[in-house]
Amino acid sequence: MQAALALLLWLGLMAVTTHLALRWVQRQRARERLFAGAPAPAPTRQDAEPQGALGRWLLLAGYDAPGAPGLFVALTVLSAALGATVAWVVLRSGLIELAVRFASIVPGGVGEMVQPILQAAPWLVVVMFAVTPWAVVSRARTARVTEIERDLPMALELLATLGEAGLGFDAALDRILDGQPPGRALADELRAYQRDALAGVARVAALRGVARRLDVPAVSVLVSALVQADQIGASLTEALRRQADDLRNRRRERALMLSEALPVKLVFPLVICFLPGIFIVTLGPAFYQFLQVADSAIRGGR
Repeated sequence: MQAALALLLWLGLMAVTTHLALRWVQRQRARERLFAGAPAPAPTRQDAEPQGALGRWLLLAGYDAPGAPGLFVALTVLSAALGATVAWVVLRSGLIELAVRFASIVPGGVGEMVQPILQAAPWLVVVMFAVTPWAVVSRARTARVTEIERDLPMALELLATLGEAGLGFDAALDRILDGQPPGRALADELRAYQRDALAGVARVAALRGVARRLDVPAVSVLVSALVQADQIGASLTEALRRQADDLRNRRRERALMLSEALPVKLVFPLVICFLPGIFIVTLGPAFYQFLQVADSAIRGGR
């Protein structure tokens, strides 16, 4: 009866959350239909940037929808409620008491060490469910940074090469973005830079907006060099070539550093996985013969 009540409570919470989400979607569609025919200035990507720490954190992970912060909070609350329901069902079922009783039987004091962990297991389940949305967003942010760092060297080399061939920065950027598939973080932000430039935003402000929305050190260094070159009237092509060479050297140094750290990282799997097998293969037969000799000597002495 109590489990059924908890299930009904959880289903009710899900229904309320879904109803609120549907009402928000309907309100947004109504506003879009209302202002569809009204003339308005072209929106820029900087105008659409969310406010607040939570909105910026979600933006850096790639979740730039207007309702992303509210949806994240709702999913966090829903996950915590689901975890609390699961923990309550586990507590009411008596599984924790049964596990503690079995652990107390284990000799050597091991059961006394395991009992606090078993008693705290339901609350750990609540915490795990509650931090699931945070873990998903953090994983998305890591994947986004990795993707940007993978795409930036090739884009920078192409920009420098096309600039040396005589194309301007915007023309070279347009040529590169024509061959980029949609869904790549760096390409999408560069397209947003083009839209901001067409909407009348200054090049320096648009470039700084790209660096602020991505928040990747390599992109920030590149934007700083381009902004400085634009402000002092230097050639953007030379700045792009210097940045491309610098980024190539940094990638080479990073690869060398990772290769030098590889032997140290291999010590742990070698000790844990390979050495026991080597000891068993080489010393196993000798130990087996020694045990046979010792067993025969003990039996002969009796």
